[in-house]
Amino acid sequence: MKEQKKKTTIVLFSGDYDKAMAAYIIANGAAAYDHEVTIFHTFWGLNALRKDEQVPMKKGFIEKMFGKMMPRGADKMGLSKMNFAGMGPKMIKKVIKKHNAMTLPQLIEMAQEQEVNLIACTMTMDLLGLKEEELLEGIEYAGVAAYLGEASEGNVNLFI
Repeated sequence: MKEQKKKTTIVLFSGDYDKAMAAYIIANGAAAYDHEVTIFHTFWGLNALRKDEQVPMKKGFIEKMFGKMMPRGADKMGLSKMNFAGMGPKMIKKVIKKHNAMTLPQLIEMAQEQEVNLIACTMTMDLLGLKEEELLEGIEYAGVAAYLGEASEGNVNLFI
């Protein structure tokens, strides 16, 4: 009898660079150990999936304001601690480079190469006024039921 793949699911709720980086390090590690991995991006965690460039589209006032206030892309996210008006992220990125570690955008790319299932929460997208065109290519769109279906079979379930 063939052994089923182990499953790892992660809810990425945080919009902090360091927390998103931790989620992607765990996801890539689990994928390397042959786990089937899903990251469900909701609320501020959706910022990790935003494209760096602005995508022109028609939106209401509130949706435009959310779009302006939220970081555009993984590399623009702040730190959870020691953000220091943007100096913290610059410092951590310098340390990452010094140690030849991967940046968050590189970890996201690696996750896609390892076929980690990246899901954007459609309910949160509606609330924040985000459109599919504003997010990275090759991701999926689903609601909480899809995540719960994955998590119910998960061997490891994390909330970050």
